[in-house]
Amino acid sequence: MNVLLLGASGRIGQRITTELLDRGHSVTGVSRSGDFDVDDPDFTGVAGDATDPESVAALAAGHDAVASALGPANDVEEFEPMTVAVIEGLRSAGVPRLVWTGGAGGLSVGPETDLIETEEFPDDLVDLAQVHIDALDLIRDADDLEWSYIAPPAVIEPGDRRGEYRTAEGSLVADEDGESYISMADFAIAFVDELEADDNVHTQLGVGY
Repeated sequence: MNVLLLGASGRIGQRITTELLDRGHSVTGVSRSGDFDVDDPDFTGVAGDATDPESVAALAAGHDAVASALGPANDVEEFEPMTVAVIEGLRSAGVPRLVWTGGAGGLSVGPETDLIETEEFPDDLVDLAQVHIDALDLIRDADDLEWSYIAPPAVIEPGDRRGEYRTAEGSLVADEDGESYISMADFAIAFVDELEADDNVHTQLGVGY
């Protein structure tokens, strides 16, 4: 598969890149600078502006799928127009398949309750979580695209690659002790599994151990 990966230079994007390449896929990695430390003949690093639909369309053309590890790096207000630009760019390029790295805040933790609405949710993460939720609403409206929204658990950080994970449609994944966690490496496995299988099109999928 020939995959365009937006946000490929980020911590999660780097791990998705590695997972894709290890499975034999070709990857075009996109970042603002286009600078990557990846030594693989199946990887091409390019500079691109994910807030510009014309730029996204030009980058996406000729690829089998677009994967996004984008996030609001410095300004949460830029994330909504970035999401719109990606959607419009894919439409212009005629590439329907989109797998998106989302946020945990919009995952259900109980009857009519999302993680962001709980007392335990950190106040300083509310704005970040909300823009991810708003992005999901925009993606849901793009029913002409074959999108999948892959959301991490409450905690995602660097760690060992166990080669295991669990999923839940629309819900936060937690273990029997209530811990909701995954390593970035294992999140990348779940992400690429979905990209390959297309089992959860038009689905918000929670991932965790």
